Amino acid sequence: MSNPTVDENEKKMTERIKTGTLLIEEGVIFPDPLRVESEPYSKGWRIVKELDGYGLDRTMSQAGWTYFYMANEISASAVALNREKSLSKAVNQILTKLKLERFNSLEITQVATKRFLGLPHTTVSAHARHIQESMFLFDWMKKSPTQPMPALVSKKTVSQDARSI
Repeated sequence: MSNPTVDENEKKMTERIKTGTLLIEEGVIFPDPLRVESEPYSKGWRIVKELDGYGLDRTMSQAGWTYFYMANEISASAVALNREKSLSKAVNQILTKLKLERFNSLEITQVATKRFLGLPHTTVSAHARHIQESMFLFDWMKKSPTQPMPALVSKKTVSQDARSI
């Protein structure tokens, strides 16, 4: 007999993470008039509510900002004791890759769960997205540390390595 609380949590997670779901890094700066409604997902990441990738791109464009879409697909798979955990593990693997590449948003393009030896095996595919004011990807890396860096998660100074680029 299954535990209703676990079933409810699993249903919640699978309803939140599906094809078209957008995740944004905590603390991303948006243009002044733009307010994006979101809810917490995991440490440092939020799920965008009420907007898909096209809608957010259109809204950002109207404000004079850019919402980049990276063509390369990122995929991750995970096996766990239940579907919610395998889904969470797969998404977190992608978010780790994304953060290393300095992107601040993600669009889920596919979620598939199958059984492997009786355990849920979930594969998640996604595309990196990036929110920033400039129309040149990662243009903020070329700015000096005293200039504001739009769409960053924090106001940390640029490292010596980044300044030499």
